[in-house]
Amino acid sequence: MPKAVIVGGTGGIGAGIARTLVGKGWELTVTGANEDDVERHLEAAPDVSAVALDVTDTGAVEAFFADLTSLDGLVNCAGILRKLDEYDLNTFQRVIDVNLTGTMRCCLAAHPLLAVGGGAIVNTGSMYTYFGGPHAPAYTASKGAVAQLTKALAGKWGSDGIRVNAIAPGWIETPMTEAIRGDESREPAILNRTPLSRWGQPAEVGALASWLLSEEASFVTGATYPVDGGYSAM
Repeated sequence: MPKAVIVGGTGGIGAGIARTLVGKGWELTVTGANEDDVERHLEAAPDVSAVALDVTDTGAVEAFFADLTSLDGLVNCAGILRKLDEYDLNTFQRVIDVNLTGTMRCCLAAHPLLAVGGGAIVNTGSMYTYFGGPHAPAYTASKGAVAQLTKALAGKWGSDGIRVNAIAPGWIETPMTEAIRGDESREPAILNRTPLSRWGQPAEVGALASWLLSEEASFVTGATYPVDGGYSAM
């Protein structure tokens, strides 16, 4: 049974990916930002191991991966969004530390395990990998940088047999988008621009992540794949 870690897998898109991988026979450990996240996850999915992990704590990240005996896949989904507060420099740096540097910390710590058997990494960008977001400068910068980091790691670690790709979710039905869904001033503009004219589901993101981790994608690395109903094509 292949083993994977989903960092930030206790809710939202990460939890959707977790459900998909469990259905395909993966043995999973998911992480949450704190114990409350872990407790909520265990109530909903007691069959999937969950631990708290602060991705901004290098020592904690290294210790977490050092405790694992093997690893075939890593999915980096930990991320935060602080919108206009990101124009405060301290908040800007915090978002970058979680979304971008946290992804790098986890990739580096997982590398020795993934190199043993030629594993795969899936990082998480967003539609803001492609578009500017004036309402969230740090989030936008971090998601653009994740795509470039993905290319860099793919180039560096290909000789170790490690594939590194990224997903770029669009408007997905998660708690992060709950306030927008049903908002008559915002939702119609989103759906009108989306060729498939609906919100995406976490399981649909999970299907793409699952494929990227699988042997079916054995010659795929260094790429970022939108899963957005065509939003980024318009």
